[in-house]
Amino acid sequence: FVMILALESVFDQCSVAFVDLAGNVVAEQTLTGNRLQTQQILPMIHALMTASSIDWSQLTAIAFNRGPGAFSGIRINTAVAQAIAFAHDVPCLPVSSLQAIAQSAFELQQCPHVLALTDARMSQVYAGEYAMSDGIMQLVAGATEHLLDYDSVIDKDLALVGNGATLVNAQLGQAIFADIRPSAAIIAKIGLALYQQHQSVPAELALPVYLRNNAWKTLAEQQKA
Repeated sequence: FVMILALESVFDQCSVAFVDLAGNVVAEQTLTGNRLQTQQILPMIHALMTASSIDWSQLTAIAFNRGPGAFSGIRINTAVAQAIAFAHDVPCLPVSSLQAIAQSAFELQQCPHVLALTDARMSQVYAGEYAMSDGIMQLVAGATEHLLDYDSVIDKDLALVGNGATLVNAQLGQAIFADIRPSAAIIAKIGLALYQQHQSVPAELALPVYLRNNAWKTLAEQQKA
């Protein structure tokens, strides 16, 4: 009996889930509307393990939201995933926040082709075009995750999903689903697909994705400033 631990703290929430390799959610908890993830995430993991009689020996891999998105949330996800992976010698499954938004939009709103958008601040959004393929929303051929300006005009007839959907210029009548906040269970579902495709990585390669170069200064850079 083996399973994936999934972590999500990028969307202004703290969400943890355990999913078995058949895709069944064994345990899940999400606390929303706060920024206390650093204090919450480890106790949540231990509480779920205790309540569901899960042992570390059952852990197969760790799926985590690797961004792009809120810098602090990405760092929390990445640091906890790496620490647990090192401690228990399991691989990591880095999941795109934009892919998670797209997957949630499909499951909640039945949107099979979307432009996932999340606020990147600085008058920009993170963007990625996704379409359904074999049960998982995937980047369309030739597409990349990238930055768009708020005043960009979206002239493709796609549903706009995620909290950046209302920040860009949509066409009249274009479907908009801004209130999409993927849980750890969605991260786990995408992570499981990555695991089945042998796309796990060792802890040292489980890296965050910010998209914006030099958006976060290193400690050394901060001290010089």
